[in-house]
Order: sequence, then structure tokens, then C-alpha cells
Amino acid sequence: MPFQLESELQARHEQGLLRQRQILQSGQGASLLINGRRYLNFSSNDYLGAASQPAIVAAWQQGLAIWGAGSGASPLVTGYTGAHQQLEDALADWLNVEAVLLFSSGFAANQAVLKALLKPSHQQWQDRLNHASLQEAGSLIPSRMNRFRHNDMVHLASQLRPKAGLIISEGVFSMDGDQAPCEELLQLAEASGNWLMLDDAHGLGTHGRGGRGTLDVQGLAHSRVAVLVGTFGKAFGTAGAFVAGSRRLIDYLLNFARDYVYSTHMPASQALATHAALQWVIKADDERAHLQRLIAHFRAGAAALGLTLMPSVTAIQPLLVGDSARALSLATRLRELGCWVTAIRPPTVPPGMARLRLTLTAGHSVDDIDVLLGALAQCDDGVACDGAHGNE
Repeated sequence: MPFQLESELQARHEQGLLRQRQILQSGQGASLLINGRRYLNFSSNDYLGAASQPAIVAAWQQGLAIWGAGSGASPLVTGYTGAHQQLEDALADWLNVEAVLLFSSGFAANQAVLKALLKPSHQQWQDRLNHASLQEAGSLIPSRMNRFRHNDMVHLASQLRPKAGLIISEGVFSMDGDQAPCEELLQLAEASGNWLMLDDAHGLGTHGRGGRGTLDVQGLAHSRVAVLVGTFGKAFGTAGAFVAGSRRLIDYLLNFARDYVYSTHMPASQALATHAALQWVIKADDERAHLQRLIAHFRAGAAALGLTLMPSVTAIQPLLVGDSARALSLATRLRELGCWVTAIRPPTVPPGMARLRLTLTAGHSVDDIDVLLGALAQCDDGVACDGAHGNE
């Protein structure tokens, strides 16, 4: 037998790292139904509650009636429609960039950019906490990958070489919830003659004027970033992703990004729904303000309980546990108390950095947050709470 599947799965089980799926019996929302039981949902990236917005749902239904269920081909064959062009143009206008290219997922978009741009003669500098889609692509392509300490600009500056390649960071980090120092990243990129690539999947929609994300919050123009990646499966409530940048960059990716050239395009109905989602997100100031109030309320309540949260002002509120078994124990206890929370373990996070990735959404109420805080207060079994206080 050439592959040791059973032994590797058993090893993961013994390490407390085995992954299993749960069957969801309801749509995305502040609560969810699993195995016939209703839970408050603190594990969703639907940060603004867009997935169930009637206007977005209706647009998808309209798109199905007009365009059918699938796109039928890759975008360079017959899979590119007016719905796709309309969405790309609207995104470019929203961010004030020259052009946008749509992808089937954020993972595909990140992989496509790195594989298309970076040649053996190039170098890349990646934040150590970048998403797996970035780190995996970076490790597989022939260009040299340098990893700098998380948000450590001094360490990055010590590694940089002039006009050698790509600096790569997330805007809001998916597992820690903190933000990149984008101005410093841009200054280093511009001074060294390198490009900056920013994946703002978790910032777009939830932050900034009209939801324009981390760069807008930090007072920066999107056009200063050579490569900007965003996704629709989070604050937009649909699915898919995009790359934004100069017209020359988009033309280059259209020709050389194999993940784009050789993949069936996202359905036109999905593009139409996402365009409706963009229009809704731009106007969702009340939802963004409500989400910020919930974040402040939760952090104040957690501090009153003596819990140590990681430093985040975003919808991602990680509670560092340390040990994987402890994280699973705490997540199980919270589910018993009616709160669906996911334990995040290696290899998604570094060894010893297992945590509960608590996500708040605009669909939650203050009462929902109080239920979560009450459940955390009841986790008094010693083992879990020691971890929650960050003792490992």
C-alpha cells in the first residue's frame, strides 16, 4: 500500500487535530441548527448578515432566471457575461482602481497571483501569519520565500532587497483579527522598489467608508497597492473573490494566471447577486456601527471576566487557549451551553497557539453577546479556563 492513510489519520486523532464536518440544517445567521438543536452562531464569517438579505437573495434568483445555473465554460471561452463585467466595473469604481478580475475563491485568487507573477529570479516576503493560500503558493513556486515576524516592519526591512519581488500581507489577519500596518508596508515597498500585495478578505465590507476596508480605515488609497485581493464569501454574503490593480496587471493575469484561464467561471447569477451585495454593503453603515458596538461590548465583558483576548478591534475575537485538547474541551462546553464556537488548532495556527475563533456579526444582538459571556463565565472546569487565560 503506497499511502499510509490510516496511520496518519490516527496520529491526527491522538494529537487532538482530527477534523470532521458538521451538517448545517439552516442558513447562515446569528443562530444555526445542527442535529436538531438551535445554537447561537459565533463561527460565521457572514460579518454583516448579508447572506440572508432579501435584495441579495432576490438578485441571485433573478440571475438564475436570466442566465441559468452555470457559466458553462472558462471566462476566456464563453463563460464571461455582462453580469461579470458589470460587477468588475462596479468594484473598480468602488475602490477607485483601474481594473478588477473575478475568481472562484480567495484561495484561487491568491494562488493565481503568486504563481503568475513570481519567477525563479524573484523573492517574496510573507508575514508569518498569512493565510494558508498565500503560504502554500509561496512554498511551491520556485522564487525564494522569506517570512518576516508578524507585523514586524524592522524585521521585514532587514530582509528586503531592491526591486526583487513581492511583499505579501493580509489586511485583517484571519486567525488573530488584528490589522497590518499598511502605511509602513507601503513605505517599505515604495522605498525598495518592490510591490505590495494585500489580501483584505476580512476587512472589506466591515470597515472603512462604504465598507472599503483596512486601507480606507488607515487613510490610504487602494491604488497605491500593486495587488489587492478581496473575497465575497464574508461580508458580502455570497462567494468568490477578486483581484484589483492596474489595467496592465489585470491584463497580465487574464493571460498568465492559470487558475483563471483554465477554470470554469463563477455563474453569472452569482455575479449578479454579488453586485447587489456590493450595493447593499456600501450602504450598510448601520450594520457596521452595530457590529462595532457589539465588539466593544464583548471585549468589555470578557475583560470583566478576566479573560485575555488577543488584540483585535475587528469581528474576529480570538480567545487564545494554547493546547489543542483544551481548545476542544472549551468549545464542547460552550456548545453544551448553546453557543456554537469553533476550536482552531494546528496546522491552521502554529503549535501551542490553539484558540477559540469567536466571530461576531451584525445579526447578533447585545443579548446574544451576553449569552456568550455568560457561557464563558460558566466554563469553570479549570482546564479550559486556564487555557483561556493564555497560560500556555
